[in-house]
Amino acid sequence: MSISIFDIIGPRMIGPSSSHTAGAVRIGQVANRLVNGRVQAARVTLYGSFAETGRGHGTDTAIVAGILGVNPDQGTIRYAKLLAKEADVDIPVLFSDEEPEHPNTARVYVRGEDGKEYTYIGTSIGGGRIRVTSINGMEVSFSGEYPTLIAFHQDAPGIISKVTSILALEKINVAFMKVFRSERRQGACMVIETDTPVDEATRRRIVNNVDGITEACTL
Repeated sequence: MSISIFDIIGPRMIGPSSSHTAGAVRIGQVANRLVNGRVQAARVTLYGSFAETGRGHGTDTAIVAGILGVNPDQGTIRYAKLLAKEADVDIPVLFSDEEPEHPNTARVYVRGEDGKEYTYIGTSIGGGRIRVTSINGMEVSFSGEYPTLIAFHQDAPGIISKVTSILALEKINVAFMKVFRSERRQGACMVIETDTPVDEATRRRIVNNVDGITEACTL
């Protein structure tokens, strides 16, 4: 297994812990990107080590900062709760004693100004890196390190090829792709990580022109 310089020195960040601070910010940033930065409300529940040591490491403040769009290396992380108050965005943080599968786990609910709602589970896996393992009740797996298209759809033949064909026409190269489903011929979710971002026009084209797509969002 190769080791990068990032694994040795860690990310650029403010705070005492790459897992509990930088990772927490990046988990929160997923919420911000899901609603295109227009956060109306959010709620966070911390589990495991996040809950036990989160106050000391500033995990609660860091994840709120990420939801507001703050980066891990910005000094404004410490003022996140004040920024939320100034923006009139309610973001309560709860600390759970429920035992999670991964020690650094957060469940985040976010509602955008357009009324769309998302609930996801994110884990901080070290060095400021994260993995999202569930979104709106569907098991998924992505890192947030690449531009990502998440499309919810019916599990039916031809839908995946139609989506990838649209991306190909827009010259958007697929780096990684996984498809998750609850049951055969029921709800499914494709997660496509790309080399370049999927713009809003392409996202709308996928939603409007591919039968069976119920919702699509980009990160």
